[in-house]
Amino acid sequence: MKRISLIGSTGSIGKQVCSVVRRYPEKFQIESLVSNSSADEFLKQVKEFKPKYAALVNESAGKKIAGEIPNGVRFSYGEQAALDGVDYGETDTAVVAATGFAGLKYSLKAVRSGKNLALANKETLVCGGELVMNEIKGAGVDLMPIDSEHSALWQALSFKTDAPFKRLIITASGGPFYGWEQERLRTVSPASALKHPTWNMGAKITIDSATLLNKGFEVIEAMWLYHAPLKKIHTVVQPESIIHSMVEFDDGGILAQMSYPTMELPIQLALTYPERFDCDLKPLDFATLGAIHFKPLNRKDFPCYDLALTSAEWGDNYPCVLNAAGEIAVRAFLQEKIPFTAIAEVIESVLNATVREKADSYVALQSYDETARQKAETFIKNKYF
Repeated sequence: MKRISLIGSTGSIGKQVCSVVRRYPEKFQIESLVSNSSADEFLKQVKEFKPKYAALVNESAGKKIAGEIPNGVRFSYGEQAALDGVDYGETDTAVVAATGFAGLKYSLKAVRSGKNLALANKETLVCGGELVMNEIKGAGVDLMPIDSEHSALWQALSFKTDAPFKRLIITASGGPFYGWEQERLRTVSPASALKHPTWNMGAKITIDSATLLNKGFEVIEAMWLYHAPLKKIHTVVQPESIIHSMVEFDDGGILAQMSYPTMELPIQLALTYPERFDCDLKPLDFATLGAIHFKPLNRKDFPCYDLALTSAEWGDNYPCVLNAAGEIAVRAFLQEKIPFTAIAEVIESVLNATVREKADSYVALQSYDETARQKAETFIKNKYF
């Protein structure tokens, strides 16, 4: 029986983790549930899975359901209460599915507590890659990637993050606007940007997929996960989202991981590793599929992707700043305060206003994050209001 703490239980990934637990109740027990503010959905999960511990970050949401928590479940709310859920009780694996920079502190808490880390939060490695990987090495715990692309690489490398390779090839769907000119992109609405052609995801990651910032994040993650220099990581557009990533080896052979677009496979594999179990997936029908296509992902055609790779090249605190500015810019776009094309403009402005500093502690990263957010908000206010 694997005991899980699930951080970010009411988001898209969190709900699918719950599906895996339902599928194999004899193999998994949810020890603790943590979410931000979706009180009603969270209460349903608590009643269904009856964890030993449950916590909401948002105090108002916590107070709303405090009187309805089942007997036997310890319940609390607030930021510290949520952090306490990471290593509560007999947890051996923490699934960090919280979104944004906030996910970094949960990941660090898990590793420092000696828990294996099933990681869906991109910002953990984008912002704190050096810090987190050093902590993992020191703690001797496992990191199981949940991102479909990184799970694909992990599988092709025989579940090893230190296996030799010639090239990592990360695939992208291209999003809904591949091939669009900048003039046309200026008219993109939040509603149209949220309509991803092949994946069903949360709002922030869907917008990041539309700008290809998300793909830049994945390149940065791959650098840390697989000890890969930037020059050994390549990207290609695979519109059908059938091939989730590939690894090329020194002899020229390439291994690819394939399936119809689904997050349940990488989620379940992160929990069952090193074993594989039936995931109730639709078999891949090659005859019906007919063809799988590839298109170039030219860096300069996607400003957000280009800025992400530039941040990777600069290193130190720049990826953390990239993420913070991106979070503010995407939020402003979703609130219809800035046009779609301004997301890259905001990020570039903040990166250019940043001084290089080391990213070797959580306190430092938190400071860079806060400063970058302030700069992004000031830029938006000065230019668009």
